[in-house]
Amino acid sequence: MKKIAQITLLRICQPCAGALLLALGVCAANAQSSHADRVASTKELRVCIWPDYYGISYRNPKTQQLEGVDIDLSQAFAKDLGVKLRYVDSSFSKLVEDLTQDHCDIAMFSIGITAARAEKLRFSHPYLVSDIYAITTRSNRRIKVWEDIDQAGVVVSVAKGTLHETVMRDKLKAATLSVNATPQGREQDVESGRADVFMTDYPFSRRMLEQTDWARLVRPSSTFNLTPYAYAVAAGDAQWLQRVDKFVADIKRDGRLAAAAKKNGLEPIVVRD
Repeated sequence: MKKIAQITLLRICQPCAGALLLALGVCAANAQSSHADRVASTKELRVCIWPDYYGISYRNPKTQQLEGVDIDLSQAFAKDLGVKLRYVDSSFSKLVEDLTQDHCDIAMFSIGITAARAEKLRFSHPYLVSDIYAITTRSNRRIKVWEDIDQAGVVVSVAKGTLHETVMRDKLKAATLSVNATPQGREQDVESGRADVFMTDYPFSRRMLEQTDWARLVRPSSTFNLTPYAYAVAAGDAQWLQRVDKFVADIKRDGRLAAAAKKNGLEPIVVRD
């Protein structure tokens, strides 16, 4: 009876073991698969963008056409790879999910490199760098210079998921931080008077000054928090990251980055080396 039980158990376990080995084999194959291979086989590059990012990856409401430095450069990357390009609308709050859930191969909308993001994603070499700026209204009498911001009674608005939320949460000592679900919410807060300023970067500050009649820029009196911007990919794909880094090095060397930055008014924040 003992021998029969052993034989029966063996027959039961053999299929299970086979299924387990097959599953492990599939997992190993998936783990070894690179976005570089997927892009090459499908002939398609999926690029996550934030379509509200002026000068970077902006969907012009008048024309519904995409424009900005990363629209130009994503087109250049697809051309280098010899594949077609497909944009996937994303945002800073959805960035990690979109990359880790394989909604896109790469995020190309000037992603600020932060410690929190670096825990979950991998970044290319930087190609832009920006400090933080504040936008207030022309009629605001409380905020005249940068030092007026972190004062009791001042409300500072930021967009959820942006690096400005992380930085200002750490740096503000006296002012009140208001976190909005959308960038439009922070703008509405300031325009309506619910907040005194909202925090942004160089590209977005240009949009406010060029497209509104109420916005006033407040610059830091000295360097406040320089943040390098890069392209982001999912972790665990060194082959793909290496290819992205090669692209960044190429556009710096051959002038395509400088040309795209000049076209979109971003020359002051280009990383040259």
